[in-house]
Amino acid sequence: MLILALETSTDLGSCALWRDGVVSERVCPRGRSHSETLLPLVRELLLEAGVKVAQLDAIAFGVGPGAFTGLRIACGAAQGLAVAANVPLIPVTSLETMAAMAGAERVLALLDARMGEVYSGRYRLTADGYVLDGEIRVSAPGDVSLPTESGWIACGNAIAAYPALAEGLSAADVATQPVTAPTAAVVAQLAVPRAMRGEGIDAALAAPLYVRDKVAKTVAERLSEGGRA
Repeated sequence: MLILALETSTDLGSCALWRDGVVSERVCPRGRSHSETLLPLVRELLLEAGVKVAQLDAIAFGVGPGAFTGLRIACGAAQGLAVAANVPLIPVTSLETMAAMAGAERVLALLDARMGEVYSGRYRLTADGYVLDGEIRVSAPGDVSLPTESGWIACGNAIAAYPALAEGLSAADVATQPVTAPTAAVVAQLAVPRAMRGEGIDAALAAPLYVRDKVAKTVAERLSEGGRA
């Protein structure tokens, strides 16, 4: 089975090719936009593997939540490639990817949503993989719902971005993992069983998972918080 995966929901953009259990990955250069670097890396990855887009069984992509522009890049690129190759798409959330990277049985994934907010999601490891416990939320760092039972670990770049969140996790006795951002290699691995079960969707139905509708704060909001217009 051949699965191409794209992940650009954070500053760490990447693409990966899963080929019968072996994963090859390319990481977008920092300091350059994902829109500029992602597709050239995909072409390089496929060329080196001797694989044509038409040979793919599915294309997986990081559906979000994350940076709005980044989500659109991965979704748009995945749609374009899928239409050309006539293959299904498999959306994988950034928080589930982070939970899988952490590898614990119960994971609280925390991604910096910017604008003083955090994307959060609780995941439990089951026989079918990581399952979302509740819903994905966006909230202020102090409003993140923390686990009250033991055995949970937290991961994500929001922990370092918001000291108050880190303090809350410590007070709640929630251990942390150094996982900070999702990668295409793990997106590909998560997509494999879904592709085998025929859970792909038509390219026309793919859409980013934004969770919130707001891209940036207004001038008035920034001024009220002591910022600049």
